[in-house]
Formats: sequence, structure tokens, C-alpha cells
Amino acid sequence: MKTMNVAIDGPAGAGKSTLARAAAKELGFYYVDTGAIYRAVGYHMWMMGIGPKDADGICRFLDDVNLSVEYDDDGMQHMILNGKDVTDEIRTPLMSSYASGVSAQACVRDFLLDMQRELARRHNVVMDGRDIATVVLPNADVKIFLTALPEIRAKRRFAELQAKGEKTTLEKVLSDMKARDKQDSTRTVAPLRCAPDAVK
Repeated sequence: MKTMNVAIDGPAGAGKSTLARAAAKELGFYYVDTGAIYRAVGYHMWMMGIGPKDADGICRFLDDVNLSVEYDDDGMQHMILNGKDVTDEIRTPLMSSYASGVSAQACVRDFLLDMQRELARRHNVVMDGRDIATVVLPNADVKIFLTALPEIRAKRRFAELQAKGEKTTLEKVLSDMKARDKQDSTRTVAPLRCAPDAVK
């Protein structure tokens, strides 16, 4: 039986996860947070002492990554890295930076592409990320591109970090977000862009 897939793309802090999670709950679909998948790979590289832009090191240490996605009874996605649940550990500004770095590497995207597509083949999913509608699920049933001004996105992300007790400033969050936007939209491999047939 063919599964139903919804693809939501957009820059950091646009509210993709909030929208995707709510839509998945309403539809009874699985929510696939691809950002968390890349964060988990970044977390492994950080533990190995590999920098987020060290292409050779990242590709070399990929063989040590055993990654899987699991869901609890509430439909919450958990990232299992080499047998350990790292769902909480990957939710930091540092891991956000690492996710942006590792996601720019072609070897990492190739490594994770089949995992993401297999989830969509096995389940009805709402999947969010940067290249879902353009690369991962180009034949998705519904495609959405969600964005907002950097200042608005930074305020949302700053509030989220404050709620978690993270020590930072709005200016730092905005600066980091603009840098992330530039890196995500100008990278050679699967850059952030709106699919021609996406709803904006």
C-alpha cells in the first residue's frame, strides 16, 4: 500500500517542527525531524573531536555511526546513536552548528538519504528539513516551504533556548541564524531552496 508523505522545508527557526509535529498528530502520521538526524551525526563527530567543517574527518568517521530513529508511545522521535538515546544531548546551539556543517558534506547526505526515504516508504510521514521536497521526497504528496524574517525566527529560537536554561543573547542567536541561513542556502550539495511546486 502506498504511503502518504508531506514535505516541509524552510530555514532554521521558521516553525517547521511545530507545524510538522501538529500536522502529524492531526493526521495520525509519523513526524520525521531530519534536523535531529543530522544533529546526531554532528554529535558523534563532536565526541570524536572532528570539527563541523572537517570534510575529510567527517567522511572518515561515518563508518562508526550506527544511527536509528525510534518512536515512543506518544509519537515522539528519539535518536539512537550507537545504542544510546541522544535525543536530549543534540538540542544545543553547538549541535545546531555541527548539524549545519555535517549536512553540507555529500558523504553524509548520501549516508542518510536511504534512511529518510525508507521511513517514508514504511510509514505515512510529515518530514521537515532543508531539502525534503527537492531531494529526499521529490514526489511527496504535499510540499510546503515555510519561512519568516530572520529577526522573527531569532526571537522564537531565543525564547526556546531561554526556556531550556541556555545562556545566550538575542543578538548572538540572530547572528548564528544568519550564518546558518547563508551556509544552508549556498552549500553545493542539496542547498535550501523552495521546490517549484511547493506551497509557500
